[in-house]
Amino acid sequence: MKHFKRNLLGIIAVLFSTVLQSSAAMTFPNINIGLGQANTPQDFTNGLQILIWLTILTLAPSILIMTTCFIRLVVVLSLTRQALGAGNLPPNQIITSLALILTFFIMAPTFNQINENALQPYMKNQITQQAALDRGIVPIRNFMFKQTHEKELALFVRMAKIEKPKTKEDVPTYILLPSFILSELKTAFTIGFVIYLPFLVIDIVVSAVLVSMGMMFLPPTMIALPFKLIMFVMVDGWYLVVKSLVESFVH
Repeated sequence: MKHFKRNLLGIIAVLFSTVLQSSAAMTFPNINIGLGQANTPQDFTNGLQILIWLTILTLAPSILIMTTCFIRLVVVLSLTRQALGAGNLPPNQIITSLALILTFFIMAPTFNQINENALQPYMKNQITQQAALDRGIVPIRNFMFKQTHEKELALFVRMAKIEKPKTKEDVPTYILLPSFILSELKTAFTIGFVIYLPFLVIDIVVSAVLVSMGMMFLPPTMIALPFKLIMFVMVDGWYLVVKSLVESFVH
């Protein structure tokens, strides 16, 4: 368990590097809590690095969301719940937890590559810190490139007013990140639309039946909910949704 926690912290540190990657290398400072004057430039630099890393730790959930498949998972699962019309069932905590667990399941090969190629060699003092960050970024970038659409990537390249990249390595991380997020949102809403269709048909049929029977004041959603739940259970809906989501990341 201790090894798992240590490896997970190392992997998260590499994820931070996808956001902080720049031409200037940034070292991990030794954290010593205390108050005093910064008498030398080195003291000021170390204090500034500590402040930056504490800020990064605060943004850790956002960084995890930005660079993994969590966006697509949580959006699709939320749209599925909304299509069912069952109110807050499953609760937000269940939806978020399921999306997070599936994120670690889908990202496991990527995290293993980071651990083998970057984290373990660095912990054994076989490579430098900057080399570990450079190696660790590669699997994350490869994953994001597989899920990013060319249209969104071209949009941010054009808005950044940089020269058209010739290879994937020429695409800066700060351009890849928003392109990846926009592509994930587009894919998630496309999948959500497909999931919504059968439930929409049930709502329309129930509404038409109630109107033809003269029961116009009876809420159609209240009558349609049991039929939607029965259909969802009979087709093993959660199994199909999760299966489709996981398979959507396998190319």
